[in-house]
Amino acid sequence: MSSMYPGGSSCEVYMTRSEIQSYRDLDAWKAAMELTVLTYEVTGRLPPEERYGLTAQMRRATVSIPSNVAEGQSCGADGRYIQHVRIALGSIGELSTELEIALRLGYTSQTDLGPAQQQLARTRQLLFGLLRSLRKNRLLKRTRSALLAAFVILSFAALG
Repeated sequence: MSSMYPGGSSCEVYMTRSEIQSYRDLDAWKAAMELTVLTYEVTGRLPPEERYGLTAQMRRATVSIPSNVAEGQSCGADGRYIQHVRIALGSIGELSTELEIALRLGYTSQTDLGPAQQQLARTRQLLFGLLRSLRKNRLLKRTRSALLAAFVILSFAALG
């Protein structure tokens, strides 16, 4: 699905909840998967002596991002989903720091990191949007439940 936004740029239309069949339908998961591929490309160019250090840590962090989105979405729309998105955001922070460390140590260049850093920023933005949406839906659900409870109580009070 694509749509033209003001300014003429084409991008994916956000899916409604009913169209989301699995985590694979989420833009945040798709962006995190692309970030993982880019991170593996960057870490493949790091010095061999970092294989069990920085390379391994960066790979664990990047794999954690789409994995937590998938696990959270698979748990359902309760608080666990929100917690898994928060964990994914934590892994985004970790990966961002590790990319900066690789740059400061001279293991890579800003040019080599550019695509991964851009994808990281996009993934972070989508994860924050997902988190905002989940919180809003949770609040809406709680508000509806409270209103229904108040309606039932008032109905019984009016009858009695």
